[in-house]
Amino acid sequence: MKKTISVIDLGTTKVVCLTGIKTPEGYKVLAACEAPSEGIMRGEVVNNQSVLNTLKPLLEELEARTGEPVEEAIVGIAGQYVRCSSVSSNTNRPDHNKEISEEEIRTMWRNMYNSRVKPGEEVLHVVPQSYHIDEYRDLTNPVGVCGSSIEANYKIFIGKSVSAEHTKRSIENAGVKLNKLILEPLATAEAVIQEDEKELGVVMVDIGGGTTDLLVYHDNIVRHTAVIPFGGNVITEDIRQGCQVTFRHAEQMKIQYGSCYVDLAPENKAIVISGIGGREPREISFKFLSRIIEARVDEILEAVLYEINQSGYGDRLPAGIVLTGGGSLLTHLVPFIKFKTGYEARVARPRGIITQGGDDVSQVTHSCAAGMLIYGFEAQSQLSAKREPTLTEIFAGVERVAPGKTKRSVRVSGKGKDKIEKPNMGNIFNKLDRFFKETDNEA
Repeated sequence: MKKTISVIDLGTTKVVCLTGIKTPEGYKVLAACEAPSEGIMRGEVVNNQSVLNTLKPLLEELEARTGEPVEEAIVGIAGQYVRCSSVSSNTNRPDHNKEISEEEIRTMWRNMYNSRVKPGEEVLHVVPQSYHIDEYRDLTNPVGVCGSSIEANYKIFIGKSVSAEHTKRSIENAGVKLNKLILEPLATAEAVIQEDEKELGVVMVDIGGGTTDLLVYHDNIVRHTAVIPFGGNVITEDIRQGCQVTFRHAEQMKIQYGSCYVDLAPENKAIVISGIGGREPREISFKFLSRIIEARVDEILEAVLYEINQSGYGDRLPAGIVLTGGGSLLTHLVPFIKFKTGYEARVARPRGIITQGGDDVSQVTHSCAAGMLIYGFEAQSQLSAKREPTLTEIFAGVERVAPGKTKRSVRVSGKGKDKIEKPNMGNIFNKLDRFFKETDNEA
């Protein structure tokens, strides 16, 4: 019997649960269900009971459709407080004639998980960028090089400890064992970004309801990630206030008639709004609606451009911007981005996903859930986590090392100062087991 994996995407707008298997043709979704979310604000669980009330019926439906109980699941974590920093670590070696070993590099990488962060934060993931050995600069793999000192450059991804704890509590209260937590931008990127784009340089922008997730790839390495604390819901709210309609009508207007590019909005067309309580109907022009949407989309793009600049790779992104998430369905978004940013852009759906029945998971609104499914199967194929990872696996982000090591003094530089470009450090998968004891995941 083929191994099945279940994933849960706790989004601001909706909660998605799906179960799938891996086949030679791709990742096959056996069943998927979703419902409007409650108790989640900007990607973070704020009301555990509301999340539980939404989650339990979905899990029951998933079990009924697959014929198997959902015993454990992979869950995404995001939120407006996830951030990225550049970190450097320096080590002086007693014997400069001795070749650098994998164990030295592994130890330096492991110690980065103990980097100093703000109170209430945790290092979620560490990605090596480059190494300087004496006068040899920007080395991808320093093993076998001789030298008196090693300077290692990393990107560390930082999040709130309480966010992971709340997410874990919600899942366990629903009777499901938490298999793994994965940083959502990383999961989404696995589903929508192509390998050649990762090598050339690309930005993924996932426009959700409450947040906009951003991730920068260059030379197959994750260089930067950020969570912008607003998304499609703020556009809907602006329409609601500007047009004086209900939130439901505002969302419908945005999807059916809205354009984020005023110059391309239809001329001499209007939407007729029914009067409330016997009042006369009103007309709202397409141009007026488009001005409201464009103003907010322009604000989102300004935040995206700021994060791209912070990454230090703004001039090395020939693959441009890859859009996904529900907000990417805005009419004329691609030409508007090209006009405002100068980058090429495309809207991406999950790749390699096979659906059956009425479950259409290969759509932009399910990119994160599809990415977590891909992550789950790819992580399974890695070697056992009981042993120490090799240097190649460290570069690939395959394994976390348990916390509790002695802290080392590290230097955290400002964002965007690391502009190293070296290829072939592999794709990255994330584990957030640092938040939990080993016994949390034991059967």
